[in-house]
Amino acid sequence: MENESYKPTSVGNWLITLILISIPLVNIIVCLYWAFSSSTPISKANFSKAALIWFAIIVLFYMVAGLALIDQY
Repeated sequence: MENESYKPTSVGNWLITLILISIPLVNIIVCLYWAFSSSTPISKANFSKAALIWFAIIVLFYMVAGLALIDQY
């Protein structure tokens, strides 16, 4: 019997994934669920972990840029 977490993710499933990732606030909730759920396929879990890392990098960048702008005034 084939392990469900190693099954390939279909194109339709990836399209739904990308649509959900593009919705603000929903993207973080969905990524957290997919990244740490044991029932999520490994490819989608890794994608979600990478997306969460990018979200964190972007938030840190905006915080640093915002502090730099505030410090100018």
